[in-house]
Amino acid sequence: MSSTVLLKNNDCIVVVEKGELISFQQNNQEYIHQKGNKGWRNSDDEMFPVIGPTSKNNFKVHTKNGDAILDQHGLLRELEYSLVSSDDNSAKFIKKYTKNTTVKNSKFPVKSTEENLFWPFDFTFEKNFTLENGILKIEFIINSEKGMPFMLGYHPAFLLSDSGKETLESHGTKITLADVYKAGSNACPVLNSDKIILKNIDKKYLEITTEGFNNFMLWTEVDNMLCIEPITQYTSYTDQKFSEENMSISKGENVFTVSIKVL
Repeated sequence: MSSTVLLKNNDCIVVVEKGELISFQQNNQEYIHQKGNKGWRNSDDEMFPVIGPTSKNNFKVHTKNGDAILDQHGLLRELEYSLVSSDDNSAKFIKKYTKNTTVKNSKFPVKSTEENLFWPFDFTFEKNFTLENGILKIEFIINSEKGMPFMLGYHPAFLLSDSGKETLESHGTKITLADVYKAGSNACPVLNSDKIILKNIDKKYLEITTEGFNNFMLWTEVDNMLCIEPITQYTSYTDQKFSEENMSISKGENVFTVSIKVL
């Protein structure tokens, strides 16, 4: 079974490679940042079970099962997806983790002092793609023991015109790329929101809607791409502490969705 999946529906084509969304096109117009271009090395990724840098907490996250060692954005991205199934309109991927298993930290030693990471809970993490009626739905299903603390963020990057003139709108609030630049590495928060519209200047607008996340953050350092990231928690405030008191609590199974639509 190939790790690269092609989905087609109406005038839309989606390409997923090893669980990573690398292309979303409508009428041959690309909307996803292409790997290898300036800005960011990926086209999408996930942040789990924490969001944001943990270095200020000495890379420790406090839980009822003991302290974990996690680097920025957790350890999920250090694991590989397995393809479960696919057809013309859908694809299902999964990652599995056994509690306290050490995972090599790709940031070590250049960007981190921690060589190995671990998390004191078992979990499975499903990432499912469905393309219907020109809408790409990405569903995240997390299965773990009840009471496991976690944060979840989805980190897709969208292609821009390289003009710096794109704007965004969320529930009547306008955001410019200048606002995103000003936020810097903290990322620009868009809180208490389940919908955001990217107003491209060289192609049709893009609408991103979510269920379960309730917040976004925006990040870029260049004019040709923008990360529009649904998140459960915004962690860049200076008083943020990495402990389960500041995290979501698992119900056993937790489901989150992101839908991407060309307007």
